[in-house]
Amino acid sequence: MKYLLVIGDGMADNPVPALGGKTPLEAAKIPAIDALAARGVVGSVMNCPPQLPAGSETGILSIFGCDPLRYFTGRSPMEAAALGLTLREGDCCYRCNLVGLEEGDQPFEQRRILSHSAGSISGEDALKTIRALNADPAFSAAMRAANMELPPVATFRPLAIEHDGDFSGIRFIPPHDHLGEVIGPLLPDGDPKAKKFADLMRLANRVLEHHPVTEERRASGKMGANGIWFWAEGTAVSLPSFEAAYGHRGAVVSAVPICHGIGVLRGLEKVEVEGATGEIDTNFEGKLEATWQKLQEYDFVCLHLEAPDECTHNGDLPGKVQSIEWLSSRLVGPLVERLERAGLDHRILLLSDHKTLTATRGHDGDPVPYLFYDSRVDTGRGTPYTEAAGETGPFLDNGFELLDILFEKKPLP
Repeated sequence: MKYLLVIGDGMADNPVPALGGKTPLEAAKIPAIDALAARGVVGSVMNCPPQLPAGSETGILSIFGCDPLRYFTGRSPMEAAALGLTLREGDCCYRCNLVGLEEGDQPFEQRRILSHSAGSISGEDALKTIRALNADPAFSAAMRAANMELPPVATFRPLAIEHDGDFSGIRFIPPHDHLGEVIGPLLPDGDPKAKKFADLMRLANRVLEHHPVTEERRASGKMGANGIWFWAEGTAVSLPSFEAAYGHRGAVVSAVPICHGIGVLRGLEKVEVEGATGEIDTNFEGKLEATWQKLQEYDFVCLHLEAPDECTHNGDLPGKVQSIEWLSSRLVGPLVERLERAGLDHRILLLSDHKTLTATRGHDGDPVPYLFYDSRVDTGRGTPYTEAAGETGPFLDNGFELLDILFEKKPLP
């Protein structure tokens, strides 16, 4: 038996007026996924407990079989595991997004946050931006004074590590939930310790606003990364063994650190694919081949697609619909065909980790639809894979029960 977990990050949504009142899932043409839904079971699940952030840090933790109320210590420590960063006792970790802020002569606090990812900056552009910050005498001195470091990475998602840190009482806000808003009320606050983070953000803006690496990016028609944004604070975390819990080893095919990190912490193999960007231009064919290869090595593989989430954050509704369609036509459909040709029995769990709302471009923690499919069984339910269909099927209060059902350790309610 082969077990395939497919996560379409943020693909669940609410009805969208521009789509005639349909959700992107309802508007998308996904015959391969709907064929599985017709023979399987579609229901809904709560992945993100209301007490915790509505995001992948809690949603994917749930989907990977860990109760977030027990294991969640913050998003960034899980991403650190994916990057091979070791947190010492007393270390605190923070996401430090490269962001695109409104340009102009107005005070820093009056600027608006235009992009949580500086226009999806990546590769050498991201590395050069982080290195420019670390090379600036004023910024590097401020980081040393704060007992912090910022390792360069080729993505808009760098992590800052604070040694002997303490973020108790500080309010950090995710940038992707406040796009287009004035940043003053969104800066870290709530405790005197927050000042050093806000000061570093102001200083980074002064360093980067007209830095050659920023101007070079603008000259090429891209958004400049003219700021950083601290959030997703956390401390070191350990997760229980996946193999001990389910009796199987496996791999995770993804382009984003949070999914890889949770997998690594559970003992799963991290699989990186050249050209996998986390955006709609990701290497679909490469992810398909990597998933198929790992299904030859293991009984379990998780295939994660970030594109629906990033398209929504970027205000790209056609892109969100397209990425969902490509999840069906370029990933799920071909994988099922190969499994069938090989005569391999298989069980599939497909779902969104959380909703990402077209209306707000931010996350939402409401229940999302899931799909269970077993190649040996035709349930005859005939439902499509949509939010509305999910609401008519079995409801799960806790997303961390999903893998128990996938591995047939528990029945559906």
